[in-house]
Amino acid sequence: MEISEIIPHIEVLIFASEKPLTSPDIVELINNTFGFLEERISTDQVDAAVNGIKEKYDSEFYPFEVRESGGGWQFLTKKDYHQTIAQLNGDKFLKRLSNAALETLAIIAYKQPITKGEIESIRGVNTDYSIQKLLEKELILISGRSENMPGKPLLYVTSKTFMDYFGINSPEDLPKIKEVLAEQLIEGTIINPEDFTDQNVANASEFEEESLIIDTETTSNEDPIDDLAAAEDEALDTEDDGNFSESDNFEAFEEDGDDASEADDENSDKDPA
Repeated sequence: MEISEIIPHIEVLIFASEKPLTSPDIVELINNTFGFLEERISTDQVDAAVNGIKEKYDSEFYPFEVRESGGGWQFLTKKDYHQTIAQLNGDKFLKRLSNAALETLAIIAYKQPITKGEIESIRGVNTDYSIQKLLEKELILISGRSENMPGKPLLYVTSKTFMDYFGINSPEDLPKIKEVLAEQLIEGTIINPEDFTDQNVANASEFEEESLIIDTETTSNEDPIDDLAAAEDEALDTEDDGNFSESDNFEAFEEDGDDASEADDENSDKDPA
């Protein structure tokens, strides 16, 4: 059978299925439909047919598309019509997970399978409530018990509902942590070139004004070193003037002493009457 003959059947199977259909599921259903026993269609033929269907609905003419999400192929509405279909479900459709639930879910998604104790050691708080809410929403499920840990605690993993909810086909499709961190490090601040130029001009003007003030003060005060030297010379001159006055007084005192001696000599030479 030609691929063009089985395309409508594959299309209707994907459309009517309540859960995502994988290529092996479609192969089995098509072969059962036509009763192929000897010339059974292969997975490669189904993949080629699905790719043709996908290209068909990628056109802008259709408000929905065929995507591989939640572990298989399914029809999904395009994001441009999100607000329109949101009215059908009201507030229930617009509900969001809490920050605590998102943190717990992210840890499980990247570390699965993981125990509750390991989750709490990473978050640093009790996670009973968050895990219970995630189980109720069927975003995670219990995959078994850890045989290597004391008490054999339960192991948690993400579910197909989680993959369908976030539009991925497997946990391997999650963004790598290194890529997310690299984007955060590379992301720069957006700067308006005009504002940046104006800021440079303003900074340059302030620098010129400060330089002018410094030059003016330096010119008016001349050289501070010369001023200091002049002050020291003046202090020395003052001290010299003081010494000179004391020397004059000393010489005057010596002259007075000499005059007194001469007078005593004259008196001694006179004959006492």
